[in-house]
Amino acid sequence: MRRTDRRPARRSALFGLGAALVVAGLTACSTTTGTSSASSSTSAGASASGGGALKPVKLQLQWFTQAQFAGYFAAVDQGFYKDAGLDVQILEGGVDIVPQTVLAQGQADYAIAWVPKALASREQGAGITDVAQIFQRSGTLQVSFKDKNITKAADLKGKKVGNWGFGNEFELFAGITKAGLAAGKDLTLVQQQFDMQALLKGDIDAAQAMIYNEYAQVLEAKNAATGALYKPEDFNAIDWNAEGTAMLQDAIWANTEKLSDAAYQDQTVKFIAASLEGWAFCRDNASKCRDIVVAKGSKLGASHQLWQTNEINKLIWPSPKGAGVIDQAAWDQTVKIALEAKNAEGKTVLTKAPEGLAYTNDYVNKAIELLKADGVDVNGTSFAPITVELKEGGA
Repeated sequence: MRRTDRRPARRSALFGLGAALVVAGLTACSTTTGTSSASSSTSAGASASGGGALKPVKLQLQWFTQAQFAGYFAAVDQGFYKDAGLDVQILEGGVDIVPQTVLAQGQADYAIAWVPKALASREQGAGITDVAQIFQRSGTLQVSFKDKNITKAADLKGKKVGNWGFGNEFELFAGITKAGLAAGKDLTLVQQQFDMQALLKGDIDAAQAMIYNEYAQVLEAKNAATGALYKPEDFNAIDWNAEGTAMLQDAIWANTEKLSDAAYQDQTVKFIAASLEGWAFCRDNASKCRDIVVAKGSKLGASHQLWQTNEINKLIWPSPKGAGVIDQAAWDQTVKIALEAKNAEGKTVLTKAPEGLAYTNDYVNKAIELLKADGVDVNGTSFAPITVELKEGGA
């Protein structure tokens, strides 16, 4: 249930920004609350309860509607953006949509994108800045059937190895390099579709998978030998976090040039705060957030979405330094891999170290202060994942 008893406190924190932001060297502007709906956007220009209007804000996702973005949908559904004076419209992503480009071109106010991909866009001229690192850990795996005996990167030698490409492959290539293998020489690379059919059909030995999506797909498939669904013990999975070649993924990116504007600074703090509260809500209400995402029209089934919500929570919580805070060591590792790891064409993500304001913790730290003042748990120290029973096809 929504914590309606805390709404006055939240208003006091979110709308009493002046003193706090001046301390941080940011200039606040006055805001008011307004009405919203349970859809992915509120009514633009809706009348706010304080007499003003909600500020229209567009958020560009990097993929289709799914629980990977549950926190943002929850922030709309639960009125957290509304309480911050924001009228947030969530723009669905897709195969041909590059969120950081949409942001850089001014077609959105914020975007969700993986750090290495966004840094590549920055190198090409996109004026964007990472203002909140939502995923603290990588969710990428390399999955294989148990009988292939692939438990670490070195075991990929002599195997057919699938990957999606499009900038998703650099953790794999960093792992291969670290293991002393040469891509294209010591193993066979295979262009993989965004599903697990090549693995299930035996066309490849190891498949790229997100733990919150494609990995669930193999567990939702029926094992012809048993007539039952596959189980985790039927597979091995290389975790790039364990291999030491993980890269930062979903982050909130803002327009760098606009960050020089006091009103946009103020808006950014509020947007991050409300988004983090949405993620805290999903941490504590996984089933409810699953329902919210399903209601948004996701093409993925209910059990798949609950699995996804649970696995996304694991990538965010616990967050000892505070949800959304960019860890310097994880950032440095991501940049190092982006500069050094080469894909099959011999190309790296980056050709030089990021320049300018590639990231900042200024706004997320201020957002965390606001949430703490309102009693919101921004660390999730006691977070415990739930047990999810997947159904055939993710239904």
